[in-house]
Amino acid sequence: MSTATATATTTATPTATDARIPLRGHLRHTGALIRRNLLWIRQDPESMFDALLMPVVFTLLFVYVFGGSIGQALGGGQDGYVQYVIPGMLAMTSMTLAQGVGTGFNQDFHSGVMDRFRSLPIGRGSVLFAKISVELARMLFATTVLMIVAVAVGFDIDHWAGLLATVGLSAVFASSIMWVFLTLGVVMKSAQSVQAMGFLVLFPLQFGSSIFAPTASMPGWLETFTDYNPLSSLADAARGLMTGGPVAHDVWVTLGWSVAITAVMAPVAVRKFRTKV
Repeated sequence: MSTATATATTTATPTATDARIPLRGHLRHTGALIRRNLLWIRQDPESMFDALLMPVVFTLLFVYVFGGSIGQALGGGQDGYVQYVIPGMLAMTSMTLAQGVGTGFNQDFHSGVMDRFRSLPIGRGSVLFAKISVELARMLFATTVLMIVAVAVGFDIDHWAGLLATVGLSAVFASSIMWVFLTLGVVMKSAQSVQAMGFLVLFPLQFGSSIFAPTASMPGWLETFTDYNPLSSLADAARGLMTGGPVAHDVWVTLGWSVAITAVMAPVAVRKFRTKV
């Protein structure tokens, strides 16, 4: 067999394998890979430190360092700022933890895990969906920790149904962002590169939004940016759902961003992954 023929056969194998596997097989493979990833977390509990500590650190930092001054501007003092920032923190948590799926995915390529997957008759898409599912589970864990800390610092949960709706909306948006980081995990050369690129993307989106402070006092150009920032829509929707207020517009905008990002990035991530494995 010539080199060109061998290369063509290797490239075509993942697609052909996926086509032969029925839906039930894909679901079974995804479940097995989810279990594998959860067992890995059990063996390496330090990998949960970001999900455990990040909500605690950021909540305490913004409430007790910035809460007094920003709360005065809001007219409610520190207690008023707690009611303002906690819903926004839910939006930030979903974005920050989404970065972990890219770094973990990249590490799998360098640790030989993907070589093992390449030799198995499993659907390549199952690997991606299993990663997203486990990261969503980590996000739910981080959200639980965040809400425990939020109640401890004085946050009042007036709308439990709104809280659940906020968690669901954050999960939908986070899953769309994970496709971006899955793509970075495939194309970048190292986990450090994925993390560095993630910070370049995340920091402007997080701090150039309404998560931590109202946007009315920002310069005109920055306020325009925040108006189109999907994190502002997610944070404002979370506030409306959890503390009361208009929500329809921001919810639909967030869902629209989620659908658009997924529609664009999911095919790219799957194609890049199939090409590489």
